Amino acid sequence: MATISVMNGKGELKLRKSTSLVGIKSTNQESISQQDFVKADVLPNLGGFQVVTLEQQGHDIDTSLDQARQQDSVAVGTHVYFAEGSNKPIVATGEIYITFETGVGTDEQQIVLDEYHLEVVERRSASLVVARVTPQSPNPFKTAAALQALSLVTTAEPDLDMPMDEYAFAAPTDNLIPNQWHLENNGFVVDANFRLKKGADAHVLSAWNRLGNMGSSQITVAVIDNGFDVNHPDLKGKIYKPWDLWAKSPNLPQGDANFTHGTPCASVAIAASNGSGIVGAAPGVRFMPIHGTSFSVSTTEEMFDYCIRNGADIISCSWGTTDPRYSLNSLKEQAIARAAREGRGGKGCVILFATGNDNLNYVNFYAAHRDVIAVSASTSQDTFANYANQGVEVSVCAPSNGDWPIIAARASWDPGLSGETGNYKYWRDGRDRGSNYKHFGGTSSSTPLVAGICALILSANPNLTAREVKSILQQTADKIGDPSEYSNTGQSLKYGYGRVNADKAVAEALRRADAVQPAPVPEVTANIASGRGLFRFDVRKQAAQGWGVQMGAFYEYGNVLIQAEKLQKQFNAPIVVSINELNGKTVYKITVGAYDTAASARDLLDRMKKAGVDGFLRNLADLA
Repeated sequence: MATISVMNGKGELKLRKSTSLVGIKSTNQESISQQDFVKADVLPNLGGFQVVTLEQQGHDIDTSLDQARQQDSVAVGTHVYFAEGSNKPIVATGEIYITFETGVGTDEQQIVLDEYHLEVVERRSASLVVARVTPQSPNPFKTAAALQALSLVTTAEPDLDMPMDEYAFAAPTDNLIPNQWHLENNGFVVDANFRLKKGADAHVLSAWNRLGNMGSSQITVAVIDNGFDVNHPDLKGKIYKPWDLWAKSPNLPQGDANFTHGTPCASVAIAASNGSGIVGAAPGVRFMPIHGTSFSVSTTEEMFDYCIRNGADIISCSWGTTDPRYSLNSLKEQAIARAAREGRGGKGCVILFATGNDNLNYVNFYAAHRDVIAVSASTSQDTFANYANQGVEVSVCAPSNGDWPIIAARASWDPGLSGETGNYKYWRDGRDRGSNYKHFGGTSSSTPLVAGICALILSANPNLTAREVKSILQQTADKIGDPSEYSNTGQSLKYGYGRVNADKAVAEALRRADAVQPAPVPEVTANIASGRGLFRFDVRKQAAQGWGVQMGAFYEYGNVLIQAEKLQKQFNAPIVVSINELNGKTVYKITVGAYDTAASARDLLDRMKKAGVDGFLRNLADLA
């Protein structure tokens, strides 16, 4: 497709026209998203335009836009562009900043303006004119390019708008993220003609923005399953203390076509943010793959005891049984309970089990354990996934397939669906999205999604117990479905306490972290408001680089002073305080240390933990 070159700032932009996006201004300042010719919303405001996709019905974008311009609800329609090498949409606002050559008088300037049917918005100097295109003018970018070629004109720069970067958090750029509707549902499948229900998702992207990261590298998610492709680009480099329960070995088996389930399950929870493919709900955390599911008592004890000994914070299990002949005995129940109470230094491992896909009125026997988070499934329409088992033990549901599947990692040896051929072996619609991925679903998918969200909760507040994490998930879940399906206590047999909401859950975890009262410090009077606290300190600007240990966030400045005095004395390290805004209030985040390397900060973290002070590794650049 031909490009247009225009001036922008101190350089030049080469623009290509989008083949799917357009900008629309409505005649009455209301959203046009409900109009028949609009396929989907993309951006609510860009340069005064609402960016949408159109129902093209076989037409090219030019024809479709021309047809949209004829609608009574459309005041102005414009093309959307992309700069060469960028995926950010660009819209021309319609104004052009024209600098004429010295000596070109207003009469000559007007001849140029009339030639392109431009109207003057403002004359800022004898040579600088701000002009606006009219319905008779060519496209603003084309007009600017034509003006730039005139000998009377020094520069002609079209005013344009594009989405700005928000530096609080760098969103992942993996190419399949737009397809991951379970993380953020915008109401459509980007590469298929299929409508979803906007907002029917787990609100993971919002949680990342609130948290300021995608999970702490100090949090470990164990996935117990079979068939982990350790060379998959979304898993390799993240693996921590793997274990094969069957072979009693850290070397996981590869290549057996009977075992592929672990790869997609793990990816939904922790797939890396590496610029390609998908991302998991918590791509920043560590991944502990444990191969070898088993009904055996001894193996059940081994898998959960391994997690306790090796520091698993979260244990995700997308397997089990609903066969009444094989209910759990007391030894298996005790193995799960032991991990839920003794793991994480006594705070308890967060354990999740899938309710199962048998369409029964009772759940997987493992999921029925009282210390377990039992995860059911909802669809992209925010309805119950009717394959999921129901019961009073259901904690929450999470987005999975039911009308449109999610995308997950695929083991290199995965044979795909039997009876299918070609791309249909891996993709519901036959559209190939890469050999490393496939469509996936069931409670096998919803469970690791919630496991990843639990990792975000613990990244926000690592002091939470396993029971508190379960409580937060249930307390912050969104009620979906018919309200009559929920009991007086707020629980549904289908949905549990509702569809999980990662953003609300992270917000609650942060709130609880702030609400924790600091330990008493004899040397300092805690009642700062009374004026009895007296401190001597100096303040220096800290460069946004290096590593430290973040140990808390506080709303009250008095608590910041108390903690800073205590920590500096106890660990002989500088104290860095980051001042931010959260929910309209000022929040102070305390980080101990400012080291050049993560290894030095990790040494400090070990010292702090031995002293009974919790914290997590923090890149100071993330606090800026």
